[in-house]
Amino acid sequence: MAHLIDSHCHLDFADFDADRDAMLDRARARGIGGFITINTRVRKLAPVLAIAERHTDVFCSVGTHPHNAAEEDDVPLDDILTAAEHGKVVAIGEAGLDYHYDNSPRDVQAAGFRKHIEAARQTGLPLVIHSRDAEDDTADILEDEMRNGAFTAVLHCFSSHPRLAHRGIAIGLYVSFSGIVTFKRSEELRALAAELPADRILVETDAPYLAPVPNRGRRNEPAFVADTASVVAEARGVPLAELAAQTTANVLRLFDRIPADAIGSVAGTGDIAA
Repeated sequence: MAHLIDSHCHLDFADFDADRDAMLDRARARGIGGFITINTRVRKLAPVLAIAERHTDVFCSVGTHPHNAAEEDDVPLDDILTAAEHGKVVAIGEAGLDYHYDNSPRDVQAAGFRKHIEAARQTGLPLVIHSRDAEDDTADILEDEMRNGAFTAVLHCFSSHPRLAHRGIAIGLYVSFSGIVTFKRSEELRALAAELPADRILVETDAPYLAPVPNRGRRNEPAFVADTASVVAEARGVPLAELAAQTTANVLRLFDRIPADAIGSVAGTGDIAA
């Protein structure tokens, strides 16, 4: 059976409080076999972790979003490292740079970004990178830090200039596509999804944000990652089942703490090709 993995969602957000379990079941019925729910504040990891602990097919990350970098600039590296010892934590982040909103000073964002890179390096867990309107600075920091010691990472919810994707791929990173790739004016993004190496692409929802066509404007949820995957498969000229198998293999290679037998393990999980 072919399953998809939603490689980036926010299951702890209040948007899902009324129907969280039902929402996960809807996704499973549509062939979504695994979920990575992403932490945005280290000090608020507990509710994220609680969701992951309740479900065999849900895993999580630990980290501070750049929006919250100033709020958590005093979180020591050791706190991230300790939290990452939990078996359900499979990634560091999301961390990075956001110059669109500038909710935290840029130097504080950069310092936090580098701290999370060090956490990824020390733990061996992949870093989930948020980058918005900060392509060159993101790539410069990644290249600089890679010279200080290898780490793995994914450029999540990619919607930046293709040069960031290519610079990331050149140093061994992955690129993840969200519902943005389905939007009418995302021709350049679909072209990028078509040309990147098959073993370096992922799909995600970033739920509850950025619902793909045909649900654009609604609350996003993990079931809709199938719509994103369908558009990426079409752009690449491959069947959806092939795209699902490839991206799932990529997730399991990158997030290698996830047991392969956990994917699709919950009763009622369907086949993406059905």
